[in-house]
Amino acid sequence: MASSGIIVFIFTVLCICAVKSGGFVKVESKAENVGHYGQQSLLECVVKTTEDVIDPTIHVVAWKKLTSPEDEGDLVLGFNRGKLDQPKRGYKFADPLWDEKNMNVSLLITNTAVADDGYYSCMVITDSGDDKAVTTLKVQARYSILTVYSIPEKIVPNKDSTLICESHGGYPRGTLRWFDEENHEWTGSSEMEATQSDDGLFQLTSRLSLLRGSTFPKYTCAVFNASGGKEDEFTFETNIPPPSLHGSEEDSNRVEIYKIVVPLVVIGSLMVGLLCVLLIYRWGSHCEYTLLVSYLMI
Repeated sequence: MASSGIIVFIFTVLCICAVKSGGFVKVESKAENVGHYGQQSLLECVVKTTEDVIDPTIHVVAWKKLTSPEDEGDLVLGFNRGKLDQPKRGYKFADPLWDEKNMNVSLLITNTAVADDGYYSCMVITDSGDDKAVTTLKVQARYSILTVYSIPEKIVPNKDSTLICESHGGYPRGTLRWFDEENHEWTGSSEMEATQSDDGLFQLTSRLSLLRGSTFPKYTCAVFNASGGKEDEFTFETNIPPPSLHGSEEDSNRVEIYKIVVPLVVIGSLMVGLLCVLLIYRWGSHCEYTLLVSYLMI
């Protein structure tokens, strides 16, 4: 008989819990949050109750860091019937004066790191029911100002060289892209390497090979974040004339001669024509015929 009484008691408690969690309490949070590396991040979580619930009291709060939405996770901040569990370093309630009557149980991360990126669950048990919500934190870190240099240090015509572009301290992984002075992209001719440091931030390095005879006066390296937004750019001047002006010394001499001869020929033709007009005007058609014959003989 005693065992039957215990079974009835357990069944009654389960029924009461089922009724209490049947819609009187709802936990609401944003589906996605953005946090910036080294700054504070807020994960909102608020308990909503129906009009039937008067003066609710929170018994349990459990914030957990998950590896996936279905994961059980690890506790980072907990409250259990009047007692605040020892939170993990850097995690606390957003309201410093929070107590069990405060339905805003939002989580504050005081110094956001790359390791904080991922899924979180907010579970709340009140005297009127319980509920849980899952949210995500996407950590971002801005890439540093670009550094661009060449090997060799001084680029000379008709010799191969390499431009190197570097940026670090960003997250998630970004890209480095190359453009010439006419905004034609040369990223396909470059090689980029991305390495991740112990703190999770990325170091980006890109090498662009410049072939002899096809080097432009200016190249621009730009760093783009994971979302495709440009964060910085740097223009490097090679001090090399455009490829269209490259050529031998003989070709340059021919161009100079052409520039001198053509104007002289034009001026000479004009002078001869004016002289003929003057002679025709003074001596008549006979002179015109004579000059024409002389010109044809020449």
